[in-house]
Amino acid sequence: MNRTRIVRWLRVLLPLVALAMLSTMFLLSRGSDSESRIPYAEVDAEAAAREGRIVGPEYMGVTEDGVQMSLAASSVAPDATAGGGRAQDLRLDWRRPDGVTADLVAPSGGAGEGVVSLEGGVVMSTSTGWQVRTDRIEAQTERSVITADQGIEADAPFGTLRADRMRLAPAGDVDADAGGDKPAILNFSGGVRLIYQP
Repeated sequence: MNRTRIVRWLRVLLPLVALAMLSTMFLLSRGSDSESRIPYAEVDAEAAAREGRIVGPEYMGVTEDGVQMSLAASSVAPDATAGGGRAQDLRLDWRRPDGVTADLVAPSGGAGEGVVSLEGGVVMSTSTGWQVRTDRIEAQTERSVITADQGIEADAPFGTLRADRMRLAPAGDVDADAGGDKPAILNFSGGVRLIYQP
């Protein structure tokens, strides 16, 4: 009999205690000092829609020989003269399966049929310690090949170098048969001038 009476009282008291605790939490809680803000991109949406511009695009892919490519830009707008788009503030991350990497940054560029072009003062830094500066670099999207043919300046681990052309590609690369299992070779040609600093 006592046990039944206690259970009846608890069935009434426990929900009341829980309700009192909840109401106390809500009544005594303080408002947050700083408003919770949803992060919005600071862009002119009307101008972007009017111009057909894409803000913050990213492209990722893998070449046939296993190189991972990641391309990002601050914006891309249509370009009728080039038949594609013009991008601003490009960054290309290039990763070979053997661990060789190249990070490229450029003020502008675009993408065409199987090629990403970076222009306007391109800087390429490799994991092997090279930093290459040139006006224009092209990276193929189907093979692991990066080329520059408008004159380059480079800082190497052993000195400085100038050349007319540069090519970063698998050893013996002539066609698509050179795979990612072959080592990457950074080749300079055309009036090469090296200042060796031991």
